[in-house]
Amino acid sequence: MMQVILTPQEIESLRRIDACTLANAIETFNERLRNEGFSSQSIHCLFPKLSPVVGYAATVKIRGSAPPTASDLYTDRTDLWDYVQSLPVPRIVVVQDVATTPGLGSFLGAVHVNILRALGCVAAVTNGTVRDIPTIEPLNFQLFASGVAVSHAYTHVVEFGRPVEVAGLKIASGDLLHGDLHGVQSVPKEIAGKIPAVARQIAARERELIDLCQSKDFSPEKLRAAIGKKSI
Repeated sequence: MMQVILTPQEIESLRRIDACTLANAIETFNERLRNEGFSSQSIHCLFPKLSPVVGYAATVKIRGSAPPTASDLYTDRTDLWDYVQSLPVPRIVVVQDVATTPGLGSFLGAVHVNILRALGCVAAVTNGTVRDIPTIEPLNFQLFASGVAVSHAYTHVVEFGRPVEVAGLKIASGDLLHGDLHGVQSVPKEIAGKIPAVARQIAARERELIDLCQSKDFSPEKLRAAIGKKSI
């Protein structure tokens, strides 16, 4: 399924990078267009004070706005658990709500989040909604969603392990994801091990410019000279 699996140390190095610096670092490798690879503002981070999360994508599609036609209830898909555990840790579940009215009912609440957390997931990303926020917040489990909802309505899993698209971000099973208060982005696994060093150089360069702008010795001439220096 996956050709590149990062070491725990490499995962942790990525987790220590904020999303903006990470995006800047990825740009230097010219692996993709600069307007691709990240989520739009249609979803947002629900717990912005939590540290960044990094994990392999477990992809799921759900529906939930309409009742079943043949029975009173939808059958729980416990086989989803086996799929999630087939992926390397850490894991981030990505839920695309393909209902006629996405987000009317929430798939992700206290019970499902605790199940996913027990299965090695550190976050969930969805174009739908989430609920039970006060119960989830102390769990150190990050949520990215379009909003919150009252009910689970008729939410049910329709497939998993196949490509999904959430907030404009196309995600395949096993893709490496990073998320923080700024949003979610995919990380090309082939360059993932090289990114932290580049990110440190970018951060140092930005710090140099910021320090100059905040200095009593600031002048436009010094800023032009600083910007003119060769960077990454």
